Amino acid sequence: MGTYSIRDLEHLSGIKAHTLRIWEQRYNIIRPKRTDTNIRYYDAEDLKLVLNISVLNGHGYKISKIAQMSPEAMQQEVLQLARQATGYIDQVQSLTISMIDLDEDRFERIMSTNILQFGFEKTMLNVVYPFLHKIGVLWQTGAINPAHEHFITNLIRQKLIVAIDAQVVPRQGPVKTFVLFLPEGELHELSLLFANYLIRSRHHRVVYLGQSLPFDDLVGACRMHEPDFLFSIITTLPDADGIQRYVTRLGEAFPQTKVLLTGYQVLAQPLDLPANVQLLSQIDELIRMLENKPL
Repeated sequence: MGTYSIRDLEHLSGIKAHTLRIWEQRYNIIRPKRTDTNIRYYDAEDLKLVLNISVLNGHGYKISKIAQMSPEAMQQEVLQLARQATGYIDQVQSLTISMIDLDEDRFERIMSTNILQFGFEKTMLNVVYPFLHKIGVLWQTGAINPAHEHFITNLIRQKLIVAIDAQVVPRQGPVKTFVLFLPEGELHELSLLFANYLIRSRHHRVVYLGQSLPFDDLVGACRMHEPDFLFSIITTLPDADGIQRYVTRLGEAFPQTKVLLTGYQVLAQPLDLPANVQLLSQIDELIRMLENKPL
């Protein structure tokens, strides 16, 4: 954990590997280590350095000037830029560093600044969602371990819960009921919590059933509440072998309810969809449906 190739740095920072090599040779700004078999690699400090360079370079700082700065000076400059919330990409890079360092104070500063300037919803869509995608890349490269993921996802979860609690559903008017759940074994909850916030902020009612819900319990809850919509995000389970059966079962069990599904397992392969099941390719489609279409 915590060792990277130059291609890893390219994917994580957006700076081309060719450019990084030129900067190494010309400015000696990044110093790769070598294994006993003479293979070049980079560590976590190198990753943070490159992420900071990416932010500064993106703001017009010449690499010759950046090369003269100490790592501490770079970090202070990046923190100052982050406080200004000048660009979404900068904020994603800063969140990445806060996760690698397990730095809750930095996370709070970044989120507070962005929420104040852009609002909670835009911060989630334009900063947090791209950041969560980057977490996936970090997993693939071995850059983070479960402690990093748990640290940052729990902080984001806290923000979501506070935002959800602030929403009040009006007692009068055309309010629809949504049941939100994840299938049994599915634990990736952040996007479901955000959907909860989006639906409540548009003044509809949510029955939130959360992670890993057995199918029979879903049936029982729907008998009690008779929802207009079911919404679920299927990322890992049911897997490719079982997803068609699960989608068919949802359509048959709730014929009078519109079933909205998204997530890797339902989007990555062709499915025979029951008439009452609709796939959403991204969270923006839920927003457009809530705002522009009659429910």
